[in-house]
Parts: sequence; C-alpha cells; structure tokens
Amino acid sequence: MSAHMQMAREEREEFAALLDQLTPEQWDQPSLCTGWRVRDVVAHVISYEELSRPRALVRMASGVLRYRNPNAIGVAVNADKSPSELTALMRKYAEPRGSTAGFDGRIALTDGMIHQQDIRRPLAMPRVIQSERLVVALEFTRYAPFLRGAWRARGLQLFATDLDWTHGSGPEVHGSGEALLMAMAGRSAALNDLDGPGKPTLAQRL
Repeated sequence: MSAHMQMAREEREEFAALLDQLTPEQWDQPSLCTGWRVRDVVAHVISYEELSRPRALVRMASGVLRYRNPNAIGVAVNADKSPSELTALMRKYAEPRGSTAGFDGRIALTDGMIHQQDIRRPLAMPRVIQSERLVVALEFTRYAPFLRGAWRARGLQLFATDLDWTHGSGPEVHGSGEALLMAMAGRSAALNDLDGPGKPTLAQRL
C-alpha cells in the first residue's frame, strides 16, 4: 500500500472512531454542508465506493439533472441506513476503492478529512490532524477540480501557523492548516480561525 493510500485509510479509520462517539441526537445535527445533517455527510462519504470512475461521472451528471447537486443521489441511496450501518460501511471501505481511490487515494483522504471537519466543527469536537496527512490534503486541495482551492486563494499568500506549509503570494492569510484547508474548500465557518490582510478578499470568495 502506498503512503498516500495508507493516509487515506487512517483518515477513514479515525472518521469511524468519531462516529462511534456520536449520540443519536448528534447524527441528526446540521453539518457545515448546507442542508445536510451529520448522517447525510457520512452517507455521501461512502457513497462512491462501489462505483468505477465512469459510473461515478454518470451518477454526478444524473445528480445535477435531478437535484442540481451531483452528490444528492449518493446521499439518497444511503438515506435509510442506520448510524450503525453507516459506521460499519465507513470501516468496510477504510481502504478506498472505486473512484475515491483516484490520485493514489488523495481523493478519499482529502474528501474524508474535509467532511470529518464538516461534522466536528458544528459539534465542537476538535481534533489534532496528523501533520504529514494534512499537508498532503492542503496540496491536493489546490488543484482538485471540484474544490477549486487555488481559485479561492488566487492572489493571496496562505501561511499555516502550525505546519511548514505556504501557498501563493500577495496579501497574507494565516491560521492553522486545518482552517486554511476548510477555507480553500469553501467553508466560511473557518474564517473565524484565520487572520491577516488577505482575509477580507478570501471571505468575499466564500
């Protein structure tokens, strides 16, 4: 198993460990993903595991046509599953397969990391993300087509205060690597944890 694939596996194992801790009420709490509860986020994360890349593209196109959201079909497919069933699937698919195994597992790693924080932040359940794993996700978010991290960060210098990581040039935005990752992924909730002269520009893009 490659280093990146191992990181993706570790991320999903930690995700499953988080799910073990949640109460029934927390499973139905809102996440940072607009309109999605915690259970919907989990349903999304594991919804592409049995799909090849061509089938994933077909599902996304169908989702846009039916729901104006390419991920809504995957959430609907798993809508009737219980928290225990969703947690079991997260463990079953700890090692990514199908379309999420793309880019040597970095799709699964980055998607899982962002969505785990989509749950943890509203539930006030922070964690310390392994530094090497976080740097890989930050780098991938810059050019991942559906995240548009580099587009949001254009003309700005992002500076992680807890990691050896910077990106770009221009007015500085600084904060934790996790907060920068979430901002690059379009989560405005992360702005409260960022500072610097470039923050107003980044805020406008979110």
